[in-house]
Amino acid sequence: MKSPWLWNLLSIVALVVGLVIWVLLPWFGVLGIAVAIALWLTLTRGGRLALAAARIGIGSLPQRWGASSVIVVGIAGVVGVLVAMLAMGAGFKATLDSTGDDTSAIVLRGGSQAETNSVITRDQVPLIGTLAGIARDAQGRPLLSPELSQVVNLPSKADGSDVNAQFRGVGELAWAVHDKVRLIEGRRFAPGLREIVVGQGARSQFRGLDVGKTLALGNQQWTIVGVFASGDAHDSELWTDAETLASTYNRSSYQSITVRTDGTAGFTAFKAAMDADPRLKLDVSTTRAYYGKQSGQLATLINVLGTVIGAIMAVGAVFGALNTMYAAVAGRAREIATMRAIGFRGLPVVVAVMLETMLLALLGGLLGGLLAWTIFNGYSVSTLGSNFSQVVFQFKVSPELLWNGLKWALGIGLVGGLFPALRAARLPVTVALRAT
Repeated sequence: MKSPWLWNLLSIVALVVGLVIWVLLPWFGVLGIAVAIALWLTLTRGGRLALAAARIGIGSLPQRWGASSVIVVGIAGVVGVLVAMLAMGAGFKATLDSTGDDTSAIVLRGGSQAETNSVITRDQVPLIGTLAGIARDAQGRPLLSPELSQVVNLPSKADGSDVNAQFRGVGELAWAVHDKVRLIEGRRFAPGLREIVVGQGARSQFRGLDVGKTLALGNQQWTIVGVFASGDAHDSELWTDAETLASTYNRSSYQSITVRTDGTAGFTAFKAAMDADPRLKLDVSTTRAYYGKQSGQLATLINVLGTVIGAIMAVGAVFGALNTMYAAVAGRAREIATMRAIGFRGLPVVVAVMLETMLLALLGGLLGGLLAWTIFNGYSVSTLGSNFSQVVFQFKVSPELLWNGLKWALGIGLVGGLFPALRAARLPVTVALRAT
Protein backbone atom coordinates (compact mmCIF):
# COMPACT_ATOMS: atom_id res chain seq x y z
CA MET A 1 0.00 0.00 0.00
CA LYS A 2 1.38 3.40 -0.94
CA SER A 3 2.09 5.85 1.85
CA PRO A 4 -0.14 8.96 1.96
CA TRP A 5 2.71 11.38 1.31
CA LEU A 6 3.81 9.45 -1.78
CA TRP A 7 0.25 9.33 -3.07
CA ASN A 8 -0.12 13.10 -2.52
CA LEU A 9 3.20 13.76 -4.27
CA LEU A 10 2.17 11.69 -7.29
CA SER A 11 -1.18 13.48 -7.38
CA ILE A 12 0.51 16.89 -7.38
CA VAL A 13 2.96 15.84 -10.12
CA ALA A 14 0.10 14.50 -12.24
CA LEU A 15 -1.84 17.74 -11.70
CA VAL A 16 1.13 19.88 -12.72
CA VAL A 17 1.72 17.79 -15.84
CA GLY A 18 -1.97 18.06 -16.67
CA LEU A 19 -1.89 21.84 -16.28
CA VAL A 20 1.14 22.16 -18.56
CA ILE A 21 -0.61 20.05 -21.20
CA TRP A 22 -3.75 22.16 -20.78
CA VAL A 23 -1.88 25.46 -21.26
CA LEU A 24 -0.13 24.11 -24.37
CA LEU A 25 -3.30 22.56 -25.81
CA PRO A 26 -4.38 24.06 -29.18
CA TRP A 27 -7.85 25.51 -29.58
CA PHE A 28 -9.30 22.44 -31.27
CA GLY A 29 -8.11 20.30 -28.35
CA VAL A 30 -9.89 22.58 -25.89
CA LEU A 31 -12.98 22.53 -28.10
CA GLY A 32 -12.92 18.74 -28.14
CA ILE A 33 -12.76 18.58 -24.35
CA ALA A 34 -15.59 21.11 -24.03
CA VAL A 35 -17.78 19.14 -26.45
CA ALA A 36 -17.10 15.88 -24.61
CA ILE A 37 -18.03 17.45 -21.25
CA ALA A 38 -21.17 19.03 -22.72
CA LEU A 39 -22.28 15.68 -24.17
CA TRP A 40 -21.71 13.93 -20.85
CA LEU A 41 -23.67 16.61 -18.97
CA THR A 42 -26.66 16.43 -21.31
CA LEU A 43 -26.81 12.77 -22.31
CA THR A 44 -25.99 10.87 -19.13
CA ARG A 45 -27.86 10.52 -15.87
CA GLY A 46 -24.77 11.47 -13.85
CA GLY A 47 -24.24 14.52 -16.03
CA ARG A 48 -27.82 15.71 -15.58
CA LEU A 49 -27.51 15.25 -11.81
CA ALA A 50 -24.27 17.27 -11.89
CA LEU A 51 -26.04 20.07 -13.77
CA ALA A 52 -28.88 20.09 -11.28
CA ALA A 53 -26.47 20.28 -8.35
CA ALA A 54 -24.45 22.99 -10.11
CA ARG A 55 -27.58 25.12 -10.57
CA ILE A 56 -28.19 25.03 -6.84
CA GLY A 57 -24.62 26.16 -6.09
CA ILE A 58 -24.55 28.83 -8.79
CA GLY A 59 -27.93 30.10 -7.65
CA SER A 60 -26.51 30.74 -4.18
CA LEU A 61 -23.52 32.76 -5.49
CA PRO A 62 -25.20 36.17 -4.91
CA GLN A 63 -25.52 35.28 -1.21
CA ARG A 64 -21.75 34.75 -0.94
CA TRP A 65 -20.54 37.08 -3.67
CA GLY A 66 -17.98 38.71 -1.36
CA ALA A 67 -16.08 35.46 -0.93
CA SER A 68 -16.57 34.41 -4.54
CA SER A 69 -15.22 37.74 -5.80
CA VAL A 70 -11.85 36.77 -4.29
CA ILE A 71 -11.57 34.12 -7.00
CA VAL A 72 -12.75 36.44 -9.78
CA VAL A 73 -10.47 39.36 -8.81
CA GLY A 74 -7.45 37.13 -8.12
CA ILE A 75 -7.69 35.35 -11.45
CA ALA A 76 -8.39 38.63 -13.28
CA GLY A 77 -5.15 40.02 -11.83
CA VAL A 78 -3.18 36.98 -12.97
CA VAL A 79 -4.60 37.08 -16.49
CA GLY A 80 -4.24 40.86 -16.78
CA VAL A 81 -0.56 40.86 -15.77
CA LEU A 82 0.28 37.79 -17.83
CA VAL A 83 -1.38 39.11 -20.99
CA ALA A 84 0.19 42.56 -20.53
CA MET A 85 3.70 41.12 -20.14
CA LEU A 86 3.33 38.82 -23.13
CA ALA A 87 1.81 41.69 -25.15
CA MET A 88 4.94 43.72 -24.47
CA GLY A 89 7.17 40.96 -25.85
CA ALA A 90 4.84 40.44 -28.81
CA GLY A 91 4.78 44.16 -29.59
CA PHE A 92 8.56 44.49 -29.46
CA LYS A 93 9.04 41.44 -31.66
CA ALA A 94 6.37 42.60 -34.12
CA THR A 95 8.05 46.00 -34.46
CA LEU A 96 11.46 44.56 -35.30
CA ASP A 97 10.02 41.75 -37.43
CA SER A 98 8.23 44.36 -39.54
CA THR A 99 11.49 46.25 -40.09
CA GLY A 100 12.99 45.49 -43.47
CA ASP A 101 11.94 42.87 -46.00
CA ASP A 102 13.31 40.06 -48.15
CA THR A 103 14.27 42.35 -51.04
CA SER A 104 16.74 44.50 -49.14
CA ALA A 105 20.03 43.46 -47.60
CA ILE A 106 22.20 44.70 -44.77
CA VAL A 107 25.96 44.32 -45.04
CA LEU A 108 28.13 44.03 -41.90
CA ARG A 109 31.72 43.17 -41.15
CA GLY A 110 32.31 39.42 -41.15
CA GLY A 111 31.35 37.91 -37.79
CA SER A 112 29.52 41.00 -36.55
CA GLN A 113 26.17 40.38 -34.84
CA ALA A 114 25.00 44.01 -34.92
CA GLU A 115 25.94 47.44 -36.27
CA THR A 116 27.58 48.43 -33.00
CA ASN A 117 30.56 46.11 -33.56
CA SER A 118 30.75 46.36 -37.36
CA VAL A 119 33.25 48.37 -39.42
CA ILE A 120 33.11 48.81 -43.19
CA THR A 121 35.87 50.86 -44.78
CA ARG A 122 35.09 53.58 -47.30
CA ASP A 123 37.01 51.90 -50.11
CA GLN A 124 34.69 48.88 -49.88
CA VAL A 125 31.58 50.91 -50.72
CA PRO A 126 32.24 51.38 -54.47
CA LEU A 127 33.22 47.70 -54.74
CA ILE A 128 29.89 46.66 -53.23
CA GLY A 129 28.08 48.96 -55.69
CA THR A 130 29.39 46.91 -58.62
CA LEU A 131 28.04 43.56 -57.43
CA ALA A 132 25.25 41.69 -59.19
CA GLY A 133 21.72 41.74 -57.86
CA ILE A 134 21.61 45.39 -56.74
CA ALA A 135 18.65 47.44 -57.93
CA ARG A 136 19.39 50.76 -59.65
CA ASP A 137 17.55 54.05 -59.92
CA ALA A 138 16.55 55.89 -63.10
CA GLN A 139 20.07 57.37 -63.38
CA GLY A 140 21.65 53.92 -63.14
CA ARG A 141 23.02 54.47 -59.62
CA PRO A 142 23.14 51.40 -57.32
CA LEU A 143 20.52 51.68 -54.57
CA LEU A 144 22.66 51.42 -51.48
CA SER A 145 23.05 53.51 -48.35
CA PRO A 146 26.29 53.53 -46.32
CA GLU A 147 25.22 54.15 -42.73
CA LEU A 148 26.53 55.12 -39.30
CA SER A 149 24.85 54.65 -35.95
CA GLN A 150 25.62 57.00 -33.07
CA VAL A 151 24.01 56.66 -29.63
CA VAL A 152 23.06 60.06 -28.15
CA ASN A 153 21.33 61.13 -24.94
CA LEU A 154 17.92 62.80 -25.15
CA PRO A 155 15.52 63.80 -22.35
CA SER A 156 12.54 61.49 -21.94
CA LYS A 157 9.08 62.99 -22.15
CA ALA A 158 7.98 60.84 -19.23
CA ASP A 159 10.30 62.21 -16.53
CA GLY A 160 13.01 64.27 -18.24
CA SER A 161 15.77 61.75 -17.53
CA ASP A 162 18.44 61.16 -20.17
CA VAL A 163 17.91 58.02 -22.24
CA ASN A 164 19.70 56.62 -25.26
CA ALA A 165 18.47 57.36 -28.77
CA GLN A 166 19.84 56.20 -32.11
CA PHE A 167 21.22 58.93 -34.34
CA ARG A 168 21.62 57.37 -37.78
CA GLY A 169 23.64 58.80 -40.64
CA VAL A 170 22.36 57.61 -44.02
CA GLY A 171 23.48 57.87 -47.60
CA GLU A 172 22.12 60.02 -50.40
CA LEU A 173 19.82 57.26 -51.71
CA ALA A 174 18.54 56.16 -48.29
CA TRP A 175 14.98 57.29 -49.06
CA ALA A 176 14.82 54.93 -52.04
CA VAL A 177 16.59 52.09 -50.22
CA HIS A 178 14.33 52.34 -47.13
CA ASP A 179 11.14 52.53 -49.16
CA LYS A 180 8.82 52.18 -46.14
CA VAL A 181 10.01 55.51 -44.77
CA ARG A 182 7.77 58.44 -45.71
CA LEU A 183 7.93 62.08 -44.70
CA ILE A 184 4.83 63.20 -42.75
CA GLU A 185 5.91 66.70 -41.73
CA GLY A 186 8.49 69.25 -42.87
CA ARG A 187 11.18 68.29 -45.39
CA ARG A 188 14.18 66.04 -45.81
CA PHE A 189 17.58 67.03 -44.44
CA ALA A 190 20.02 68.64 -46.86
CA PRO A 191 23.37 66.83 -47.41
CA GLY A 192 26.31 68.66 -45.84
CA LEU A 193 24.16 70.57 -43.35
CA ARG A 194 23.52 69.79 -39.70
CA GLU A 195 19.87 69.02 -40.21
CA ILE A 196 17.83 66.14 -38.77
CA VAL A 197 14.59 64.36 -39.55
CA VAL A 198 13.12 62.43 -36.63
CA GLY A 199 10.93 59.33 -36.50
CA GLN A 200 7.40 59.76 -35.19
CA GLY A 201 8.12 57.26 -32.40
CA ALA A 202 11.17 59.22 -31.27
CA ARG A 203 9.18 62.45 -31.25
CA SER A 204 6.53 60.83 -29.03
CA GLN A 205 9.13 59.59 -26.52
CA PHE A 206 11.72 62.38 -26.35
CA ARG A 207 11.47 66.09 -25.61
CA GLY A 208 12.39 68.86 -28.01
CA LEU A 209 11.98 66.98 -31.31
CA ASP A 210 9.40 69.20 -32.97
CA VAL A 211 10.12 70.66 -36.40
CA GLY A 212 12.06 73.93 -36.09
CA LYS A 213 13.70 73.05 -32.75
CA THR A 214 17.47 72.78 -32.36
CA LEU A 215 19.46 70.09 -30.58
CA ALA A 216 22.99 70.18 -29.16
CA LEU A 217 24.62 66.92 -30.24
CA GLY A 218 28.34 66.26 -30.54
CA ASN A 219 29.11 69.85 -29.47
CA GLN A 220 27.22 71.10 -32.50
CA GLN A 221 23.79 72.63 -33.06
CA TRP A 222 21.41 70.62 -35.24
CA THR A 223 18.10 71.80 -36.67
CA ILE A 224 15.08 69.50 -36.89
CA VAL A 225 13.56 69.96 -40.35
CA GLY A 226 11.15 67.03 -40.71
CA VAL A 227 9.35 64.04 -39.22
CA PHE A 228 9.08 60.64 -40.89
CA ALA A 229 7.06 57.49 -40.32
CA SER A 230 7.98 53.93 -41.23
CA GLY A 231 5.86 51.73 -38.94
CA ASP A 232 8.91 49.81 -37.75
CA ALA A 233 12.07 50.18 -35.67
CA HIS A 234 13.28 53.17 -37.71
CA ASP A 235 10.45 55.22 -36.16
CA SER A 236 12.63 55.38 -33.04
CA GLU A 237 15.59 56.98 -34.82
CA LEU A 238 16.96 60.40 -35.80
CA TRP A 239 18.33 60.62 -39.35
CA THR A 240 20.90 62.89 -40.92
CA ASP A 241 23.48 62.89 -43.68
CA ALA A 242 26.11 60.17 -43.04
CA GLU A 243 29.04 62.40 -44.06
CA THR A 244 27.93 65.20 -41.75
CA LEU A 245 27.54 62.76 -38.85
CA ALA A 246 30.95 61.25 -39.58
CA SER A 247 32.67 64.65 -39.52
CA THR A 248 30.95 65.62 -36.27
CA TYR A 249 31.95 62.46 -34.42
CA ASN A 250 35.30 61.89 -36.21
CA ARG A 251 34.22 58.62 -37.80
CA SER A 252 36.37 57.46 -40.72
CA SER A 253 34.36 54.36 -41.68
CA TYR A 254 30.81 53.10 -41.91
CA GLN A 255 29.10 50.48 -39.78
CA SER A 256 26.64 48.99 -42.24
CA ILE A 257 25.41 49.29 -45.79
CA THR A 258 21.76 48.78 -46.65
CA VAL A 259 21.14 47.62 -50.21
CA ARG A 260 17.93 47.42 -52.27
CA THR A 261 18.09 44.26 -54.40
CA ASP A 262 16.25 43.16 -57.55
CA GLY A 263 13.70 41.07 -55.66
CA THR A 264 14.49 37.88 -53.79
CA ALA A 265 16.42 36.54 -56.76
CA GLY A 266 18.49 39.71 -56.70
CA PHE A 267 19.32 39.13 -53.03
CA THR A 268 20.50 35.61 -53.81
CA ALA A 269 22.71 36.92 -56.62
CA PHE A 270 24.04 39.75 -54.44
CA LYS A 271 24.95 37.42 -51.59
CA ALA A 272 26.66 34.97 -53.96
CA ALA A 273 28.67 37.81 -55.55
CA MET A 274 29.69 39.10 -52.12
CA ASP A 275 30.84 35.65 -50.99
CA ALA A 276 32.81 35.16 -54.22
CA ASP A 277 34.78 38.43 -53.94
CA PRO A 278 37.93 37.88 -51.79
CA ARG A 279 38.30 41.66 -51.26
CA LEU A 280 34.99 41.78 -49.34
CA LYS A 281 35.03 39.73 -46.16
CA LEU A 282 31.57 40.90 -45.20
CA ASP A 283 28.36 39.22 -44.08
CA VAL A 284 25.05 39.71 -45.87
CA SER A 285 21.52 38.98 -44.68
CA THR A 286 18.10 40.28 -45.55
CA THR A 287 16.99 43.19 -43.42
CA ARG A 288 13.99 41.15 -42.29
CA ALA A 289 16.24 38.35 -41.01
CA TYR A 290 18.64 40.79 -39.35
CA TYR A 291 16.03 42.71 -37.38
CA GLY A 292 14.10 39.54 -36.58
CA LYS A 293 17.25 38.10 -35.02
CA GLN A 294 17.77 41.28 -32.99
CA SER A 295 14.28 40.90 -31.50
CA GLY A 296 14.59 37.25 -30.59
CA GLN A 297 16.57 37.31 -27.34
CA LEU A 298 14.80 40.25 -25.71
CA ALA A 299 11.34 39.04 -26.76
CA THR A 300 12.13 35.60 -25.33
CA LEU A 301 13.36 37.17 -22.08
CA ILE A 302 10.17 39.24 -21.75
CA ASN A 303 8.00 36.18 -22.43
CA VAL A 304 9.86 34.05 -19.88
CA LEU A 305 9.70 36.84 -17.30
CA GLY A 306 5.97 37.32 -17.94
CA THR A 307 5.29 33.59 -17.61
CA VAL A 308 7.27 33.35 -14.36
CA ILE A 309 5.49 36.35 -12.85
CA GLY A 310 2.16 34.97 -14.02
CA ALA A 311 2.95 31.56 -12.50
CA ILE A 312 3.86 33.13 -9.15
CA MET A 313 0.65 35.15 -9.12
CA ALA A 314 -1.29 32.06 -10.21
CA VAL A 315 -0.10 30.19 -7.12
CA GLY A 316 -1.55 32.97 -4.97
CA ALA A 317 -4.80 32.88 -6.93
CA VAL A 318 -5.01 29.11 -6.48
CA PHE A 319 -4.71 29.43 -2.72
CA GLY A 320 -7.38 32.13 -2.77
CA ALA A 321 -9.67 29.85 -4.75
CA LEU A 322 -8.94 26.91 -2.44
CA ASN A 323 -9.79 28.91 0.68
CA THR A 324 -12.97 30.27 -0.88
CA MET A 325 -14.21 26.93 -2.17
CA TYR A 326 -13.31 25.06 1.02
CA ALA A 327 -15.34 27.65 2.93
CA ALA A 328 -18.19 27.30 0.44
CA VAL A 329 -18.18 23.51 0.79
CA ALA A 330 -18.13 23.77 4.60
CA GLY A 331 -21.01 26.24 4.56
CA ARG A 332 -23.05 23.99 2.29
CA ALA A 333 -22.22 20.76 4.13
CA ARG A 334 -25.83 19.98 4.99
CA GLU A 335 -27.00 20.85 1.48
CA ILE A 336 -24.40 18.58 -0.09
CA ALA A 337 -25.15 15.79 2.40
CA THR A 338 -28.86 16.05 1.61
CA MET A 339 -28.14 15.69 -2.10
CA ARG A 340 -25.95 12.68 -1.35
CA ALA A 341 -28.70 11.16 0.78
CA ILE A 342 -31.35 11.46 -1.95
CA GLY A 343 -29.23 9.78 -4.61
CA PHE A 344 -26.53 12.15 -5.84
CA ARG A 345 -23.35 10.10 -6.16
CA GLY A 346 -19.83 11.40 -5.64
CA LEU A 347 -19.03 12.21 -9.28
CA PRO A 348 -22.00 14.55 -9.86
CA VAL A 349 -21.14 16.39 -6.63
CA VAL A 350 -17.49 16.78 -7.69
CA VAL A 351 -18.51 18.03 -11.13
CA ALA A 352 -21.06 20.44 -9.64
CA VAL A 353 -18.46 22.11 -7.39
CA MET A 354 -15.98 22.16 -10.27
CA LEU A 355 -18.50 23.80 -12.61
CA GLU A 356 -19.13 26.51 -10.03
CA THR A 357 -15.41 27.20 -9.64
CA MET A 358 -14.78 27.13 -13.38
CA LEU A 359 -17.59 29.63 -13.92
CA LEU A 360 -15.93 32.04 -11.47
CA ALA A 361 -12.57 31.40 -13.16
CA LEU A 362 -14.10 32.11 -16.56
CA LEU A 363 -15.48 35.42 -15.29
CA GLY A 364 -12.06 36.30 -13.86
CA GLY A 365 -10.32 35.38 -17.11
CA LEU A 366 -12.71 37.45 -19.21
CA LEU A 367 -12.35 40.41 -16.84
CA GLY A 368 -8.54 40.20 -16.83
CA GLY A 369 -8.38 39.91 -20.61
CA LEU A 370 -10.74 42.85 -21.05
CA LEU A 371 -8.67 45.02 -18.70
CA ALA A 372 -5.42 44.06 -20.45
CA TRP A 373 -6.89 44.83 -23.87
CA THR A 374 -8.48 48.12 -22.76
CA ILE A 375 -5.43 49.46 -20.92
CA PHE A 376 -2.46 48.08 -22.85
CA ASN A 377 -3.41 47.32 -26.45
CA GLY A 378 -1.65 49.93 -28.60
CA TYR A 379 0.09 51.49 -25.57
CA SER A 380 3.46 52.94 -26.67
CA VAL A 381 6.63 52.36 -24.66
CA SER A 382 10.34 52.11 -25.41
CA THR A 383 13.11 49.77 -24.38
CA LEU A 384 16.77 49.24 -25.18
CA GLY A 385 17.42 47.52 -28.48
CA SER A 386 20.50 45.78 -29.83
CA ASN A 387 22.28 49.09 -30.50
CA PHE A 388 21.89 50.17 -26.85
CA SER A 389 19.36 52.78 -27.89
CA GLN A 390 15.64 53.08 -27.26
CA VAL A 391 13.26 51.26 -29.59
CA VAL A 392 9.71 52.60 -29.49
CA PHE A 393 6.99 49.98 -29.87
CA GLN A 394 3.38 49.30 -28.95
CA PHE A 395 1.91 46.58 -26.76
CA LYS A 396 0.16 44.02 -28.96
CA VAL A 397 -2.75 42.29 -27.20
CA SER A 398 -3.65 39.68 -29.79
CA PRO A 399 -6.56 37.19 -29.75
CA GLU A 400 -3.97 34.44 -29.24
CA LEU A 401 -2.70 36.06 -26.02
CA LEU A 402 -6.25 36.56 -24.76
CA TRP A 403 -6.98 32.91 -25.48
CA ASN A 404 -3.86 31.83 -23.57
CA GLY A 405 -4.87 34.04 -20.65
CA LEU A 406 -8.30 32.42 -20.60
CA LYS A 407 -6.72 28.96 -20.53
CA TRP A 408 -4.59 30.04 -17.57
CA ALA A 409 -7.72 31.26 -15.79
CA LEU A 410 -9.53 27.95 -16.31
CA GLY A 411 -6.43 26.05 -15.21
CA ILE A 412 -6.35 28.03 -11.97
CA GLY A 413 -10.05 27.33 -11.50
CA LEU A 414 -9.46 23.62 -12.06
CA VAL A 415 -6.80 23.41 -9.36
CA GLY A 416 -8.66 25.72 -6.99
CA GLY A 417 -11.88 23.74 -7.22
CA LEU A 418 -10.63 20.17 -7.47
CA PHE A 419 -9.63 19.49 -3.87
CA PRO A 420 -12.67 21.19 -2.28
CA ALA A 421 -14.85 19.22 -4.72
CA LEU A 422 -13.22 15.95 -3.70
CA ARG A 423 -13.73 16.85 -0.04
CA ALA A 424 -17.42 17.53 -0.69
CA ALA A 425 -17.82 14.14 -2.37
CA ARG A 426 -16.01 12.29 0.43
CA LEU A 427 -17.79 14.03 3.30
CA PRO A 428 -19.67 11.39 5.31
CA VAL A 429 -23.41 11.99 4.99
CA THR A 430 -24.18 11.35 8.67
CA VAL A 431 -21.44 13.71 9.84
CA ALA A 432 -22.53 16.47 7.46
CA LEU A 433 -26.20 16.18 8.43
CA ARG A 434 -25.30 16.59 12.12
CA ALA A 435 -23.15 19.69 11.38
CA THR A 436 -24.49 22.96 12.72
